[in-house]
Amino acid sequence: MNTPSFIKRLIRSVASPNEQARAKRQATHAIELCRALLSERGEISGAALAREALAAYNGLIDAALPVFFDLLASAFSPDPQELDRACEDYRARPCVDTLTRLQRAVEPPRQELFRRLNMGGGTTTLVAMRRQLLSALKSRPDWKSIDADLSHLFGSWFNRGFLTLERIDWRTPAIILEKLIQYEAVHEISGWKDLHRRLEADRRCFAFFHPALPDEPLIFIEVALTKGMSGAVQPLLDLDSPVTDPGIANTAIFYSITNCQEGLRGISFGNQLIKQVAQELGREFPRIKAFATLSPIPGFRRWVSGVAGELAATAAGRAALAEIARCDEADWCKHAADAGAAQKIIMPLCAYYLIHAKHDIEPADPVARFHLGNGARLERLNWLADTSKHGMQYSAGLMVNYLYRLDEVEDNHEIYVREHRVVASHALLKLARGSPLNKLSAKR
Repeated sequence: MNTPSFIKRLIRSVASPNEQARAKRQATHAIELCRALLSERGEISGAALAREALAAYNGLIDAALPVFFDLLASAFSPDPQELDRACEDYRARPCVDTLTRLQRAVEPPRQELFRRLNMGGGTTTLVAMRRQLLSALKSRPDWKSIDADLSHLFGSWFNRGFLTLERIDWRTPAIILEKLIQYEAVHEISGWKDLHRRLEADRRCFAFFHPALPDEPLIFIEVALTKGMSGAVQPLLDLDSPVTDPGIANTAIFYSITNCQEGLRGISFGNQLIKQVAQELGREFPRIKAFATLSPIPGFRRWVSGVAGELAATAAGRAALAEIARCDEADWCKHAADAGAAQKIIMPLCAYYLIHAKHDIEPADPVARFHLGNGARLERLNWLADTSKHGMQYSAGLMVNYLYRLDEVEDNHEIYVREHRVVASHALLKLARGSPLNKLSAKR
């Protein structure tokens, strides 16, 4: 298991006394500049101070980072006494004036600090700062207040109204194309030839950008223009596959959606991206009426391990466990007889997982939560759709189509939000009824 880079930096921060003293000096100096920035009233001098504070932060040695975050958490939080007084005043005399004072008392000075740093061109640094915080929060929960402030501000700064949708093609600057190769998180891009095939005439790629990060895609989506709904990803990723005429396509398959900036985790772009891309494609290709994903099921095998005890209670469940374990055998799926038997056992179990397995009150699968929350319908389960090592390891080679019917998206979204119900096709609902777990539930 890879250790997050920031955790490694924290480990390395167990430094010699001399280095610890240097770290404290650096962190204290950066915090002093932040204090000065907050007290500055002149716009020009404030921008200069912001740049100086950003440079001081970016120049911190590894051992200074925890010291800096400790000071940032403690020194720029709301004043408890002022907060108490503001609360008492509002309870005694609730009006606009006392409410305004209470709102000012509640807001941490840290938020105004981040706003001023941002005015000095600090967007990139602040996004990187949150990325570092997110990787360390489990071991340093006292830094959650810093993360909350950054997350709150990013929700406004990266509002859809500030984002621009751009098509990525072979004429896009190389610096952005390189970042697509670097960031792709669903189906690895093996190099320039692979990227070139994904940008051919029968493919489309779109990304959201922010004016403050012009060379940094925030999220991008890769699309294949096909006849009919694709049920396997390997043909879409085949570098030597023939380029087809996009004018005859009737379906747009969203086969990869990648969030690029870890520091913007939790800031939702995907819903807006899918809808806008569908509208763009509908205008360019009027024949396209179906918009669907070909999505991984990353939590399936992990969930199976968690319910192994229940499955072992029935012969069908034990057979399912045995077949899923065989997914790790090299080339087992190439044997038609074996694969056919496994399909009859595994497919109903996966359909049950997608429709009925829960994380609290929402679907257990993270990809399902994303698409169902965006108003898609769980449409079709595909056998041996991703036979890569990764696909077999996480989802027994299965992939799923989520269907976006533009005239149903809002209704599906409302059903999901209000009732937490999975909107699924009749075929998938029927398939899930054949699961060993469904039969166990029926007996209870």
